[in-house]
Amino acid sequence: MNALMEMFGDLNFTVLGFPCNQFGLQSPEVNEEMLNILKYVRPGGGFIPKFPVFAKVEVNGLNEEPLFTYLKESLPFVNPLIGDIKKFYWSPISVNDIRWNFEKFLFKADGTPFKRYELHYPVEMVEKDIADLL
Repeated sequence: MNALMEMFGDLNFTVLGFPCNQFGLQSPEVNEEMLNILKYVRPGGGFIPKFPVFAKVEVNGLNEEPLFTYLKESLPFVNPLIGDIKKFYWSPISVNDIRWNFEKFLFKADGTPFKRYELHYPVEMVEKDIADLL
């Protein structure tokens, strides 16, 4: 995501990071620890995000943030495989849920949701979509 900010950050583009612990409980840290975890643990190596990282949210289930309800209603799922539900920590599970961390959403400049990308979608294709919108 830092690379996207370096490429497009001066062109009316930004990345927004929303940490979530609903996928395999991989982010148990509290919000105050988030930036140090990124810098020293995962990914580590002194990593500092070049984009805003918000407080931890729920993106699926009964307590999901309204933003993610809106996004999932606007842009249907992109991967028909739900995955290992033993690693999902929300209820109820829905076919349109976000499947795993690092699923991405791209917006047009007017705030309209444009496209949803699954975890393994090639970053080069995301870059192309961003460039086309800008």
